[in-house]
Amino acid sequence: MAYLDHAAPLPGQAHDIAPGVLWARFPLPFQLDHVNIHVLDDGAGWAVIDAGLNTPASIEAWTALLAGPLQGRPITRVICTHMHPDHIGLAGWLCRRTGAPLSMSRTEYLTGRTLAAESAGDAPPEGEVFYRAAGWSDQQIAAWREGYGMFGKGVSPLPRAFTRLQDGEALTIGGEEWRVVVGAGHSPEHVCLWRTSDDVFIAGDQILPRISSNVSVWPTEPDADPLSDWMDSLARLRALLPAHALILPSHGEPFRGVHERLAALRRGHETALKRLERTLRKPTRVLDAFPAVFGRAVGDAMLGMATGEAQAHLNYLERRGRARRTRDTNGVDWWSNVERDEEA
Repeated sequence: MAYLDHAAPLPGQAHDIAPGVLWARFPLPFQLDHVNIHVLDDGAGWAVIDAGLNTPASIEAWTALLAGPLQGRPITRVICTHMHPDHIGLAGWLCRRTGAPLSMSRTEYLTGRTLAAESAGDAPPEGEVFYRAAGWSDQQIAAWREGYGMFGKGVSPLPRAFTRLQDGEALTIGGEEWRVVVGAGHSPEHVCLWRTSDDVFIAGDQILPRISSNVSVWPTEPDADPLSDWMDSLARLRALLPAHALILPSHGEPFRGVHERLAALRRGHETALKRLERTLRKPTRVLDAFPAVFGRAVGDAMLGMATGEAQAHLNYLERRGRARRTRDTNGVDWWSNVERDEEA
C-alpha cells in the first residue's frame, strides 16, 4: 500500500485529492476522531459525499467549508454512503440549508430513518434478551438501557424524500460518470462511487486503510450473518477494482494498493475465525470470545460494538456447521465447537 503525500485537511479546509475531487475532514468525539468528506465538482456547484455527525463542531466545519473552499457555490446533491451517524448526521441539516436533494440506497435510508426515530427510554426487550444471551451482566444491561437512543441524537432529521441509488447505475457528476458499487456487511446496502475514467474510488467504510470496519450483529436481527456479506463484498471488490485504483476512504488517508488491503482485511477475519474455533473447544459465551476475535481484551466503552462483532463471527461459524449454541436457564448462550462435540 502507498499513501498519497498529503497532510489531512483541518476542519473547514479542503485539499484537491484528485481532478474535480476535494477532501475535507470533520471531527468526531470518539476514539475514531474524524470522518472524511468528499466533495465533487458538479459544474455550477458541488456534489457532497457524506455529511458528518450532528455536532456543533461539524456545523462549524460545514459553515467554514461552504463559505471558504466551496466558494459559496451551490450544493447540487448530498450523497450518503450509508446510514451510520458519522455519515448521515448532518445530511438533513445540509439539505435544508442548501435545498439540495438527498441520494442514498433504499435500505440505508429506511434503516437510518427507523433508528433515528427511536428515542431515549424506549430500549426494546429484544435487546435485553440479546445482550443477556451474550453474557452481559445486569449492570451492563442497565447501562445500555439508560443510554438507549443515542443514534438519534447524532442525526439531524433526514429529508422525508430521497433519490434511490442502486448497484451498477451510473451517475453523471460534473460531466464525469461515477458508477455506483454497493457493498454489505458493515451496513446493509453501502454505496461506493467509482469513476472508471481514472479509477478514483470513493470507498466510504467499505475499504479502510488502517482499521477494519465493524461487522456486527444487532438485536434487531440476532441471527443475521453480516460477516458472509462482508467477505463476499471483499471478494467482489477484489475482482472489480484495478490494483492501481486511488481509494478515498471515510477514515484514514487516501491510498493505492487496494488488492493488498482487501487481502489483508480478509486474512484478519480468517485469523479471528481460526482463533475462535480453538476457543470453542470449551463452552464459551460471546463475551468470552473477545480475545479470539480481537486479539485483546475489550473494555465497556466498546462493549456494544465488540459484542456485535463477536456475535457475527459466531453466527458465521454456526451457518457453516462449525459451531453451535445452547441457551441455559439464565438466558445465556454457550457456544461450542461442533467437531469437539462430535468427537466427545
